[in-house]
Amino acid sequence: MLNKLFGFEPGKHSVRTEVLAGITTFLTMSYILAVNPAMFGELNMPEGAVFTSTAIAAVIGTLVMAVWAKLPFGLAPGIGLNAFFVYTVCMGMGYTWQFALTAVLIEGIIFILMTVTNLREAIVNAIPLSMRNAIGAGIGLFIAFIGLQNAGVIINNESTLVTLGDVTSGSPLLAMIGLIITGFLYMKKIRGAMLIGILVTTAIGIPMGVTEFQGVLSSPAPIDPIFCKFEWEHVLSIDMVIVVFTFLFIDMFDTVGTLVGVCTKAGLVNEDGSVKKIKEAFMADAIATTAGAILGTSTTTTYVESASGVAQGGRTGLTAFTIACCFAVALFFSPLFLSIPAAAIAPVLIIIGLMMLEPVIRIPFDDMTEALPAFICIILMPLSYSISTGILIGMISYVVFNMACGKFEKLTPTMYVLAVLFILKYIFI
Repeated sequence: MLNKLFGFEPGKHSVRTEVLAGITTFLTMSYILAVNPAMFGELNMPEGAVFTSTAIAAVIGTLVMAVWAKLPFGLAPGIGLNAFFVYTVCMGMGYTWQFALTAVLIEGIIFILMTVTNLREAIVNAIPLSMRNAIGAGIGLFIAFIGLQNAGVIINNESTLVTLGDVTSGSPLLAMIGLIITGFLYMKKIRGAMLIGILVTTAIGIPMGVTEFQGVLSSPAPIDPIFCKFEWEHVLSIDMVIVVFTFLFIDMFDTVGTLVGVCTKAGLVNEDGSVKKIKEAFMADAIATTAGAILGTSTTTTYVESASGVAQGGRTGLTAFTIACCFAVALFFSPLFLSIPAAAIAPVLIIIGLMMLEPVIRIPFDDMTEALPAFICIILMPLSYSISTGILIGMISYVVFNMACGKFEKLTPTMYVLAVLFILKYIFI
């Protein structure tokens, strides 16, 4: 049954490992349950309803990933995409949250059509092998940076943009303690090292005043105020086209980057370097986005934090199924899950960042037409705080440099088309 449902092979996989991997991934991405309601609350959307819709959207998307794609990835409303939803579309452009939800719904439907026609798969396969390896490394730096930033180890600085925070007290100190504990457990190859690290660090944070225990049980809030609240009067406007197109670009290449990077690290790729079951994974993403819009939340996408579960040995849909179950349980135990501080998650993200760097050794650094675009892709992900930006600029530079050096045999028609589209994206959006 497990094989049929989740692609689980008894002689190859362990139920205990898959379940621990799923719990670990859930804990590293559960911050969205706190961030999404607070962010959408700025639009006067009921925070309780947003919490419920966020959890349900995650359950739906991750279940589709578990059963259909049979891959160990968790899905939930994307952290960058919700910021675009709130701060750009609604606060910046002045549109209602109903308008933004309509754009997300249209995006989801377009993604379903693109997946059925294999267009998204063709785009992934057009990415050169060196760039695919660079994506994984770039994501590693990006994940580590997110962890350091969320814990306050790295903070804002007006002169240098970023600088070291006060690591002698509070959240940054707890993150450093957690890194030592989690790193030691992982070095000793203790099963569930990252999950144990999160729980121990959370407990240490109680006497330090960092972990704030918020209770245990709460009833899920109804989603009636935000369910199927669409606004069609501006559906044919230029602004709607721009918003939908931007959602498409960010979501597509964030998902592409996550799937390519994490699957490459996990060995879930074919001999030619292409990702296994990529079409099914894209369909899970598309269905989740459409369902999320109906439920009343922003674009639902594959989470890069899924790398934490993969690092724990998660390889099948059973890991994703565990993640979905955790989100379902969180509907009733939200105060307990929300008690886990960012400082307890940071050590896991830092360690995952290191592990994601491994594919960089497969980049041919003796060939600058491969190495320089790959480096651009890697460095721009953390510095621009965007996976999609790293991929887009990296692909543009790959095509430009190889054209300039006369290496046209390395370029396919799809690469030319993508490069032109990416350039037009930056010109007009």
